[in-house]
Amino acid sequence: MRQPPHELMLFAAGFGSRMQPLTADLPKPLITVAGTSLLDRTLRLAEAGGITKTVVNTHYLGEKIAKHLENCPVQVLHEPNILDTGGGLKNASPLFDGPAVFTSNSDAIWSGPNPFAHLAQNWQDDCDALLLCAPVNQIIGRAAPGDFSISQDAIVTRGGDFVYLGVQIIRLEAVQHIREPQFSLNIIWDALMAKNTLRACLYPGQWCDIGKPENIALGEKLLGTSHV
Repeated sequence: MRQPPHELMLFAAGFGSRMQPLTADLPKPLITVAGTSLLDRTLRLAEAGGITKTVVNTHYLGEKIAKHLENCPVQVLHEPNILDTGGGLKNASPLFDGPAVFTSNSDAIWSGPNPFAHLAQNWQDDCDALLLCAPVNQIIGRAAPGDFSISQDAIVTRGGDFVYLGVQIIRLEAVQHIREPQFSLNIIWDALMAKNTLRACLYPGQWCDIGKPENIALGEKLLGTSHV
């Protein structure tokens, strides 16, 4: 087993279009669920999961995120032009020390094991990226179909009943060959699938997508039996 990373790229640059009208003047990571912002929840999970260095990228209403984090031990990297997930990771890669990092969205509520610690425990030497996934019938706020199929030896292919939960470990060299500044991590995953080096592990707990305003109540209901 390869030593898992302790660095995190936390994506916070998006426009939060699905969360309108709540995101008209508030970036989605600062939306609160049960009195705590999604951003703060994710940072607490990351710290508890062994993360020692975090870079947060911003674009839309980035000054509000920067102000919110001004007393937090994280590095904020503003993108004047939005770069998407792959481009954002490539842009931030010089700030990291190790060959691989965690990446995470901040728009979810978790009930169960710490997602960062669980992913770290399953990080193996024979893959370039490891996605945290769950069956679509195990999660809240997200309807079928899923995103991927996962073989018995954890190899990932497109289409199927498993949903990506927004947290992964990925080797930074995987994004270095893309010349365009703006690109999605989906391009990287397709390239890794072609090499059979994209793997997944399953999350044994529950997960709620906070992508739409009506899902906030679902997340708060989940938190009624969880303090993750």
